Amino acid sequence: MTILVTGGAGFIGSNFIRAWLRQMRGHVVNVDALTYAGNADNLSGIAGSSDYTFVHATICDRERMTALFSQHDIGAVINFAAESHVDRSIHAPDDFVQTNVVGVHVLLDAARKHWSSLTGSRKEKFRFLHVSTDEVFGTLEPDDPAFSETTPYRPNSPYAATKAAADHLVRAYHQTYGLPVLTTNCSNNYGPYQFPEKLIPLCLHHALADKPLPIYGDGRQVRDWLYVEDHCDAVRLVLERGAVGETYNVGGAKDIANVDVVTMLCEILDKVSPRSDGKNYAEQISFVADRPGHDRRYAVNSGKIANDLGWRAKETFATGLAKTVGWYLDNREWTGRVTSGAYRQWIEKQYAP
Repeated sequence: MTILVTGGAGFIGSNFIRAWLRQMRGHVVNVDALTYAGNADNLSGIAGSSDYTFVHATICDRERMTALFSQHDIGAVINFAAESHVDRSIHAPDDFVQTNVVGVHVLLDAARKHWSSLTGSRKEKFRFLHVSTDEVFGTLEPDDPAFSETTPYRPNSPYAATKAAADHLVRAYHQTYGLPVLTTNCSNNYGPYQFPEKLIPLCLHHALADKPLPIYGDGRQVRDWLYVEDHCDAVRLVLERGAVGETYNVGGAKDIANVDVVTMLCEILDKVSPRSDGKNYAEQISFVADRPGHDRRYAVNSGKIANDLGWRAKETFATGLAKTVGWYLDNREWTGRVTSGAYRQWIEKQYAP
């Protein structure tokens, strides 16, 4: 089966494609617009594979998306393509509406037309898997139960609102047209190839560069942390065995405050890459003005995917964070290439004291 992966040059998508090809599961057509967070470097070493085809395009391009399905006889879609940084959505929501809503609609419509043309087992086996986020559920109070698949949607940022809209479109295409869809809502991912605007790679990059480690507000915002390879395992399992029309929450079963995440990161660096002056990296922690509408707590109940499909995270946060730090230390050239002048200007603007 040939699968279409959108956003496959991004953080989660590239990890998914690498694992898919490593396990020799079939041909991958990767569509990516290569915006600032989509990086061809993320897939270095596999470009020449006979099981891999790269298409430089946006999912908003209706003509290109329609043609891809017939040209490559697509058997399944895994949609990772999205603008995904909350901070950027606050400053430039238009980009998020365009990709996360309009683009998903274009992709769904192209998939529906292709699926409608199929017959027999090819039509029966076709799937459209949409990868979403726990942020669509809004924020939790300290004693609230974790998000489940039936938690009402209450998005609080332009990013979360556009992802919620996309989730609703996916559901509607199943209810209205019968398109065989699946949706996953994941918690905060971390791991190799993550663009250094997100908390862990940002603070790791700044720590090694002897710069302040910026943390919003009081740093007590709680998130559920999921190692990216565990997430990719869950997506593959849902694609293979998930019930059509269902949604599955995917979390790492580790709720931890942002400041504690950074403190743990500093403790690992103190051991594996100590500062030349003998001081602790935690001394670089700097609290900055909180961002507007900052959700206080997320927590994810992964009971459904565990009970129905047998998935559980393999990595603890401690083991996953250690692997992540090791990867970034071994791949400093990658970080150097993606942290361009435009990146530095964004960081200076966003995290001003």
